[in-house]
Amino acid sequence: MSTAIQLTAFLGWASILNIALLCLSTLIFMLMRHTVTRVHSKMFSIPESELPLVYFKFLAHYKLLIWMFCLVPYISMKCMGY
Repeated sequence: MSTAIQLTAFLGWASILNIALLCLSTLIFMLMRHTVTRVHSKMFSIPESELPLVYFKFLAHYKLLIWMFCLVPYISMKCMGY
């Protein structure tokens, strides 16, 4: 059983790690767009012209999930004094 302080620390670290992964994914897509789209196009049989939209949706959904499951609970716990 974890305490509220441990839960707050966990949510803080989860937020940091997920935001770092989101930034890394965005950076990789921006810097290596042609390589990544070529590889994923061959792996998943998706036309290269459709992949930027798929990547954008992935990044948007991932960011929303980070907010819902990491940042909002962390901020709530901090506001409650933990």
